[in-house]
Amino acid sequence: MKVILKADVKGSGKKGDIIEVSDGYAKNFLLKKGLAEVATASGINEIRQKRTAEAYHKAENVKALQELAANMKGVEVEVSIKVGENGKVFGSVTTAQIASALAEKGFDVDKKKILLKEPIKTLGAFSAEVRLMEGVSAKISVNVVPA
Repeated sequence: MKVILKADVKGSGKKGDIIEVSDGYAKNFLLKKGLAEVATASGINEIRQKRTAEAYHKAENVKALQELAANMKGVEVEVSIKVGENGKVFGSVTTAQIASALAEKGFDVDKKKILLKEPIKTLGAFSAEVRLMEGVSAKISVNVVPA
């Protein structure tokens, strides 16, 4: 019997999968617990349409992120930090400070997506990577200046 899974079923498949199972397993377990529904022509067609729509939206999202990364590549941001009288920096530059500096330039980026090789605890120019998604990233320059 062909069924469409409504939820993830361990050992059988993930939500939205169309699988072939024995009649007893389908009737006594999957259908009874509401984990699946009988695969009809309209149900199969609906699942296929959802998958194509999801693939399209994912491709559009990837395209938009790649465009953002291309625009962001090589951008320089300036972050000010408190400095003592002898040039000693108080604390370090955080990814939140870099994200807010990017926001001022028009790039809306989550602070969790900014990667620093090591904490920035001195004045000067540093590089950071903004990893928007797997395989889509941009290198930016961070200039740390005294406040």
